[in-house]
Amino acid sequence: MFDLTFTDRSSAFSRFRVWGVACLLALELVGCATAPPGAHYPKTHSVALTDFASTRFGRQFERDSRANGGRTAFRLINVGVDGFLMRLEMINAAERTLDLQYFIFRGDESGGLIREALLRAADRGVRVRVLVDDADTVPGDEKLLALSGHGALEIRVFNPFSYRGHSKIIRDTEYLLRHSRLDYRMHNKMLIADGAVGLVGGRNVGDQYFQIDPASQFADDDVFAGGPIMRDVSAKFDEFWNSSLAIPAEALGHGHPAGKESSSAAGHHSAPAPKLKTAGFDYQDKLAHGEPLAGVLDGELSLVWADAQFIGDSPDKKNVVAGTRSGELMYEPIADATTHVQTELLMTSPYFVPTKGEVRLLEDTRQRGAHIAVLTNSLESAPDLAAHAGYVHQRGVLLKDGVEFHEVRARLGNTRGSGESAKIARYGNYALHGKLIVFDRQKVYIGSMNFDQRSKHLNTEIGLILNNADLSQQVAARFEAMTKKESAYSVVLRESADGKRSHLVWQTVEDGHPVELTTEPSRGAWQRFKVRLLALLPLDPEL
Repeated sequence: MFDLTFTDRSSAFSRFRVWGVACLLALELVGCATAPPGAHYPKTHSVALTDFASTRFGRQFERDSRANGGRTAFRLINVGVDGFLMRLEMINAAERTLDLQYFIFRGDESGGLIREALLRAADRGVRVRVLVDDADTVPGDEKLLALSGHGALEIRVFNPFSYRGHSKIIRDTEYLLRHSRLDYRMHNKMLIADGAVGLVGGRNVGDQYFQIDPASQFADDDVFAGGPIMRDVSAKFDEFWNSSLAIPAEALGHGHPAGKESSSAAGHHSAPAPKLKTAGFDYQDKLAHGEPLAGVLDGELSLVWADAQFIGDSPDKKNVVAGTRSGELMYEPIADATTHVQTELLMTSPYFVPTKGEVRLLEDTRQRGAHIAVLTNSLESAPDLAAHAGYVHQRGVLLKDGVEFHEVRARLGNTRGSGESAKIARYGNYALHGKLIVFDRQKVYIGSMNFDQRSKHLNTEIGLILNNADLSQQVAARFEAMTKKESAYSVVLRESADGKRSHLVWQTVEDGHPVELTTEPSRGAWQRFKVRLLALLPLDPEL
């Protein structure tokens, strides 16, 4: 048996042991799609703030948007600790409402600091709504749910498990018995302050995602947005918040339904933050000066005013895919933008397991003469071995079609574009988590959707398509920095001398010298063996 514990991936085959594959085939015959626990618990319908003139955020971005042709302001956030600081500062600055929606909200150091900030916001009268998924909870994450009912703070859980403990055996068993329901997950990530400004992207809340944990750092991206597009983002949050799958924490035995309890947290940082110090960031100094949010608001940090399209799945995506209900599917705008690519498609995805239709989409793009380059995880950096096994199925086929592949290294030779400090990079636990697509350097997608079968069919996802060359060039520049051979492997398909066979080689640079590997870079032979074994199993639809 192999432990396939993962981070930020709701694939059951990645979370649960290989023996579950055989069990799943049998149990699916008797399992049924029951309603989630607490489905009939009373809850209040609520909607986002629309009175923008009543808040500083609303007044500033309504005024500035009018001066910029009704467009929305954007700023890309690539540095992990800046993603943490921006969240904390937006929460601290909110005057009326806060809406947060995350696949993962960890109870670790950074999650604890954000949790305290939410509690302080509720204590000063800000209405706080937090919606979290329940697929990948670990001990400590329940601290967030315990806050529900504190003043104006309400927390809901999307499609929860009945079992609320942390025994993997019990949780695995429930998943297998209720696979058809529990395999459906909410992968969305967003934060909205006063209905006027927000963050959308791939980052969850947790030390890994802010790149401060020596044991694991994820390269990821958010985009700060202020202006009209936030109406669409807020409407999507409301759609999920009021859906039948969003269950109040109190219905699951969490929270404090008795009413308001005052927070004992004071100031910006009541909890110690040793990981932030280990990572080499003086976050307390930045907080004291309100950075980076203060720089965005006063113009010291530049904003790009652009037209954009917010895209997202409906909370009942499964029924929309099945054709039994109307709704939105975010993959369609992504596919449409890809069909119009003429010169270049740059793709960043930690998990790359395309469907047959997506392979054809890429092949058609290549046939139009467009250059396609993909940045994904190497086996060495892979947080999910099952997903890497699915990727292996497609890699050789697409290399033959002329698609260029780059795989990030676990230990970087150069931190440029990585989003993390040189100090934390020394630990050698780097992995890719961002989801970005650049179309002809004129449009760029940023959001929660991986280029895999799970994101297309089994997870709900959200994102933004930004119609702007400047933002596209910024993302392309980061792509180019991250694919330098000091920090990534270039995967090349090499033919034998007689032209009858081909094999893969991985090209990189070590200490300034070119290196070529004929064995897939990994953390050891045991890791390579597990991937070869997983590649034999029919897992792709779940990946």
